[in-house]
Amino acid sequence: MVNVGYTLMCEQTDPRSLVRDAAAAEEAGFTLAVMSDHFFPWLDAQGHSPNAWATLGAVSQVTSSIELMTYVTCPTVRYHPAVVAQQAATVGLLSQGRFTLGLGSGENLNEHVVGRGWPPVNVRHEMLTEAVDIIGALFDGGYVSYSGKHFHVDSAKLWDLPETRVPIGVAVSGAQSVQAFAPKAEVMISTEPDPELGRGWDAASASSTPARKVGQLPVSWDTDREAAVARAHEQFRWFAGGWKVNAELPSTAGFDAASQFVRPEDVAGQIPCGTDVEAIIEALKPFKDAGYTDVALVQIGGDQQRTFVEAAQKELLPGIRETLGKN
Repeated sequence: MVNVGYTLMCEQTDPRSLVRDAAAAEEAGFTLAVMSDHFFPWLDAQGHSPNAWATLGAVSQVTSSIELMTYVTCPTVRYHPAVVAQQAATVGLLSQGRFTLGLGSGENLNEHVVGRGWPPVNVRHEMLTEAVDIIGALFDGGYVSYSGKHFHVDSAKLWDLPETRVPIGVAVSGAQSVQAFAPKAEVMISTEPDPELGRGWDAASASSTPARKVGQLPVSWDTDREAAVARAHEQFRWFAGGWKVNAELPSTAGFDAASQFVRPEDVAGQIPCGTDVEAIIEALKPFKDAGYTDVALVQIGGDQQRTFVEAAQKELLPGIRETLGKN
């Protein structure tokens, strides 16, 4: 059985609506809500990018059971890892233990804004490794001092820690990142249903049991399939670029230029569009087969969330659970 989650997409929705959508998702039966953390949207057409941490604090107060997770936050350039640890501990307390800290190596689009430049990928992985170590040490409690190649911490301590330690998840894309982070984190995060990632993570993990593995799947739900395809193309054609390209682009203009030749039919070939529950189930099956425990659906279009959540409650979630719960 794959647990089906819901994505609170900061790049396409204002903060008040995100809070409202989170409460509706919990009411509809979603058991996990993941939230992106960007300074920019990918494309101007998306039109939003509120602060994820302030929004998560509000979400924690209008929900009571749904799990919360960053998907993902970068603790290396725009934020110092000690600050991320404090934010995560606070959300863990506000949500009464429902929060998982999802981390990743980031994108130039969001991290360049603080004027520190954008390091090459090998340096970014070094920075993320140090950041995970710092955050984990702060979650352990007590004073932490750290002197690394990229980060320094001077006698830091988190004075408000939740009773249950905040789980750490890390986004991975290949064997190198799996080997680096599986021993340091409890949750594997990836957008690709690659079974080798999960097997490699469990083999390298410090735990004796299979890890939680969280993926993400964009959909464009609409009774008008042409409208669904057009919206997916307008707002999510950047998705076709792939992680290696997307991590390097510095602006919405860059994403627009990189995706200018992506056609609506290209997007529809990657993203389920319309109201075909079976198409979404088929797109979820590779995640289940690859050992993923959770997949968070992304409904494309900030103004389409209420319609999607209502449809999910009535037909989508029951259909998914009936099919994927049996096979």
